[in-house]
Amino acid sequence: MATVTLQGNPFHTNGELPAVGSKAPDFHLVGPGLADVRLASYAGKKKLLNIVPSLDTPTCALSTQKFNEHAKAHPDTVVLIVSADLPFAQGRFCTGEKLDNVIPLSMMRSRNFAKDYGVLIEDGPLAGITARAVVVLDANDVVRHTELVAEIADEPNYTAALAALA
Repeated sequence: MATVTLQGNPFHTNGELPAVGSKAPDFHLVGPGLADVRLASYAGKKKLLNIVPSLDTPTCALSTQKFNEHAKAHPDTVVLIVSADLPFAQGRFCTGEKLDNVIPLSMMRSRNFAKDYGVLIEDGPLAGITARAVVVLDANDVVRHTELVAEIADEPNYTAALAALA
């Protein structure tokens, strides 16, 4: 269990992020067009998982925009934006913001992703959605970097996350 805050108020996650050097847990999420998506869907590519509570918040939107810029210049990397938002809302957001280099993925069918990655908020007003986190995987799905953002309203450490993709 980890502790994160929202405007200084503490909340707890169900566990810890996967350890650096470990094999990433598989996942089952919902992609654009309501397609079922698994980790193997992106086999052979480096992956940056930008895990956000909801794209409908300024910080989540900003991190998605920043990682979209990186993805534009790095075709060997996929940037996956994971949130509790429905795929329809994710699609409208990405279209409206002209974010066509990231792939939004929804937890609408299951919270197992959040549980398996240790980011499910268990108490407080945000219970049931994810804390803000970044997980970087290499092309073999080995975890190369993790960050659980201590204050949910803060941005992740972009420099560290992008350096792990090099």
